Amino acid sequence: MSRQDYRIGLIHATMNSVQPILDAFQVHAPQVTLVNFMDESLIFELNETGIVTKGMARRLLNLVEKAVMSGVDGILLTCSSFTPVVAEISHLFDLPMLSADLSMLEKAVGMGTRIGVIATVEAAGPTTTTILKKISSKRQKDVSIETVIIPEAFKALQNGDRTKHDELIHRKVQELTIDCDVILFAQFSMARALETLDITTTDIPILTSPEISVKSIIDEISKREIVYDKC
Repeated sequence: MSRQDYRIGLIHATMNSVQPILDAFQVHAPQVTLVNFMDESLIFELNETGIVTKGMARRLLNLVEKAVMSGVDGILLTCSSFTPVVAEISHLFDLPMLSADLSMLEKAVGMGTRIGVIATVEAAGPTTTTILKKISSKRQKDVSIETVIIPEAFKALQNGDRTKHDELIHRKVQELTIDCDVILFAQFSMARALETLDITTTDIPILTSPEISVKSIIDEISKREIVYDKC
């Protein structure tokens, strides 16, 4: 199999994550075939409960099973709020499976000791912070993390007010720039806010996960191919 033949399953919990990752694949891996699987009720329930319940995890597992049955070579979950679920279920499948943000978080820890996190979904903030702490602890690196959550920005995006969504995020970027070495956007749906940001207003790196995720899932599939070829 060549890179042109890769077939990747995308698991979505919100429509707001779809276009950013499709755009990223179009730019960085246009040869890949994408298969989308969606359960948008997951994000609505998550906003109500604030936690990923067992029932929600089972529904995600069902989506992953559908993706596997469709013959994909790898799976990418595009909602960072469900990142912990990937660690719980990935061992059940014999193909690469990545969460939306893990590669980005690993990169952030490597770039600085003062990390700013911006999220627009309540559950995404604590989830991202927890994973950053685990990564830094594993690397024996001391980091400080400042996390801000802007639920009104996600609501604005849901209501079609993209300008308000972006402006609310931009304000937090300016606040975090003062004390941070690197800033990251916790969700795929936030990537568009970087496109509309006046980069002259900040001189620190801002990370979003779509581009990094595209490269990471393709790398993981390639590594798996090499292992199988050797066998």
